[in-house]
Amino acid sequence: MLSDLSLSVLASLAITALSLAVRLLTPNRLVRRKLRAPMALGALYPLAVFGLEYATLDPAVAGAIRSLSHLGLALAVISFLVVVLANPLREDRLPTAVPNILQDAIIAGAFVLVGTLLLREKFLTTSAVGAVVIGFALQDTLGNAFAGLAIQVEKPFRVGEWIRVGEYVGRVEEITWRATKLRTKDTNFVIVPNSMIAKEAITNFSEPVGPTRVHVDVGVSYDATPDAVKDALREALLNAALVLRSPAPAVQLREFAASSIVYRAYFWVADFATDGPARDQVRANIYYTLKRHGIEIPYPVQVEMPREPAPRRAPALTAEFTALLGRSALFAPLDEDERAALAELGEERLYTRGEAIIREGEPGGSMFLIAAGQAEVTVAGAHVRTLGAGDFFGEMSLLTGEERAATVVASQPCRLMEITSDAFRRFVMAEPGVFDAMQPAVLARRTELIAVREEAAAHHVAPVPEQSFLAQVRRFLRIAG
Repeated sequence: MLSDLSLSVLASLAITALSLAVRLLTPNRLVRRKLRAPMALGALYPLAVFGLEYATLDPAVAGAIRSLSHLGLALAVISFLVVVLANPLREDRLPTAVPNILQDAIIAGAFVLVGTLLLREKFLTTSAVGAVVIGFALQDTLGNAFAGLAIQVEKPFRVGEWIRVGEYVGRVEEITWRATKLRTKDTNFVIVPNSMIAKEAITNFSEPVGPTRVHVDVGVSYDATPDAVKDALREALLNAALVLRSPAPAVQLREFAASSIVYRAYFWVADFATDGPARDQVRANIYYTLKRHGIEIPYPVQVEMPREPAPRRAPALTAEFTALLGRSALFAPLDEDERAALAELGEERLYTRGEAIIREGEPGGSMFLIAAGQAEVTVAGAHVRTLGAGDFFGEMSLLTGEERAATVVASQPCRLMEITSDAFRRFVMAEPGVFDAMQPAVLARRTELIAVREEAAAHHVAPVPEQSFLAQVRRFLRIAG
């Protein structure tokens, strides 16, 4: 029958042999380092036993050595079990389920518990006065230790993740009892005390998912329409290699600034570590893409200069409007000079996709011709037709002032020519024979619109007699009949 002492010696030799075997077999450097302590403590225990057996020592000294050796063996067993069970033995990486600090806390707690309850060692019971003195002396160290333990339990971040703590941004390299070590993007090594981290707001760029959204601002000339700029910026974002396709990039109009319209381009990167190179790619792509599309990135303007009165109408725009009127059946009867005179009175209007140009039932007093873009016409909520470049609408409101009979919404960015009733009235009063020339086209257009309304409403629409209608137009425009 083996004595308790012999069993203890066998246990110490077993711990030493097992620690040595695991150190030789595992590729994990952390495990190999942490197994040095149980291997050494296991080897020292038999030496202490044999020394006490053959050496002549004072009984008090022998008792102290015996107690220390028993505690050392207990610590060796506890350390070995925790290290082997809590660490990945087949991989050379840090533990995730039970972090390093938590392992140390488990070892310390189990050691105190075993020493107090099982071995009943008197020196583990410190006096209240000694505890207070040690507490005051080590309050900063203990604060860091408890904060580090809280970090490992709550896991607001893990090793390898990008975080911001206070003014520091970096990748977490290591979390120890005293501090958290960060590697910044400038490759600087920052050691932040855990007690400071416990008091600061923490931004984790790697959680809850790996991809991180970043943004770039760019100022663009007021001459460029928002839709054209947004399309160009999306093209630039999709051409950047480091920008993820999903989630999709997005562009928002951010601000009407002093010398530019500021847009913000949002995009996602796979790793926060690449946000610097990704921003560089995006900014370079934005520059070249806007150049290709003829969109200006203006210089900052700080000098106050008197604004010269702009000409009312650029000749090119008047020529475009004149040609647009010529393609319209309503104004085709007019000669070139008359169309040019009316084009001078028209105004350019811009609408983005989704904007309502006119709404059914609202007061009217103008008509529109589409120079570019596309719009959808609905009556009583039912789709009637799609209008494109060269089409026109709202002419009955122009001629009679009646409320809008349909809703027209831009389905693509639209550039329109608007002719108001007041402008058209001035035009026909200056050219009295113009309306007579337009009458057949006006009546034909009225008949076409009545047919469209009947089809949309699914019932007969009683038209006003032609003579009464023409008289109504003349009264509204104040044309002598």
